[in-house]
Parts: sequence; structure tokens; C-alpha cells
Amino acid sequence: MSIRVLVADDQEIVRTGLRMILDAQPGIEVIAEASEGAQAIRLARQERPDVCLVDIRMPGTDGLEVTRQLAGPGVSDPIPVVVITTFDLDEYVYTALRNGARGFLLKNAGPVLLNEAVHAAARGDALIDPAITVRLISTFAGAAPSPAPPAAPASPLTAREEEVLAAVARGLGNTEIARELHISLSTVKTHLGSLMTKLDARNRVELAIWAAERARSLTQRSG
Repeated sequence: MSIRVLVADDQEIVRTGLRMILDAQPGIEVIAEASEGAQAIRLARQERPDVCLVDIRMPGTDGLEVTRQLAGPGVSDPIPVVVITTFDLDEYVYTALRNGARGFLLKNAGPVLLNEAVHAAARGDALIDPAITVRLISTFAGAAPSPAPPAAPASPLTAREEEVLAAVARGLGNTEIARELHISLSTVKTHLGSLMTKLDARNRVELAIWAAERARSLTQRSG
């Protein structure tokens, strides 16, 4: 079954380009387009796509607010959102993630990364360029002047889970984690699933944020 995608961007030429790229990918189908934020929210709730690909800068309701309303904390039946933009600004990235985005791409990302981001979002994972991930996790964890300590895990993390968590926080993908820790891909996925359950995280980006916030909290207490 194809992954059903809604594309939201205020520029028709961009929507057309994204539709052409996505429709050419096996297992992906663009089912709707929106030219502004309110329309994107309405169509998403009506059509229930598997993934929404949303531009940040749109007239009226911007992509960050669209993300919050469709996927943010407290949304009872969230729809996966991947934010796509021409602006590589930390404030946009961590606001999008705070609002529930499962991915953040630049518009020059290319078909391969776009395809991977849509598939990742559809399966509940997240995709951000590792170099951006490492940079923005640091920014994200330091965004608040006096952050509260992150919530304690539902149960203690095992030593292997701590290793996997540290690797995720460094921006490593599943294959890289498996290679570094000398474990199978299926084992990596098992540990990630356990970590998400224990830390009440929806994806690997939230795991990395939790790890960064814990590290900052420990540093402040020791200082």
C-alpha cells in the first residue's frame, strides 16, 4: 500500500516539483495539495494522509503552526509532518520539532532524502541531516535559560540502551549504530523501541533531545 502524502506550499511551482518527485517514488502517492496553512490543516483532517510535507513560510497560518495543530503535544490523533524549507535556521528547526515534526528538510535535499524522510515519518521515525541534528540538538537543549530536568524514565535504562541513546544523540543512523556497537539492525530497532517507551518519546529526535537535556541538567547540578 502506498504512503499517502499531502503537500503544502504557497508556491505552485514548488508543489508541482514535489508532487513530480514523490509520485515518481515507488510506494508514495501525493493525494492532496494546499497553498496555505489553514487549507493544509483542513485537508489533512479531512483526507487523513499518512504524511504531510509542509513548508514553513506560508500566508496566514505558517508551517510551524500547521505542524503544532496536526502533530503537536496534546493532539489525540496526530498526523506525521515533515517540514521542508529553504531556510536552515536553528529557531525554525527546534520550533518545528517542539511542535511535533518528524523531519526537517531543505528544499534542495533531493529525491533520495525526500523519499527517505517520507518513509521515516510514515513508520514513526524521524529524518534530519546528521550534521544538522548534532548542531540543533545542542541549540535545542540550551534554548531555555532555566530548563526543568527531563522526565525520569519509566524504568531504568540498560547499559546497552544508554549506548544506543548516546549514538542517537550524535546523529548516527540505525546502520551506523549497528556497526559501531557490533549488533544487528533488528537489535538496534528493539533498543530504540524500548527507549521510546521508557522515555515517552515519539521518535529518535525526541530521544536525542532528552539525552541532551539530561546532560545539560547534570552539568548544571555539578557546577
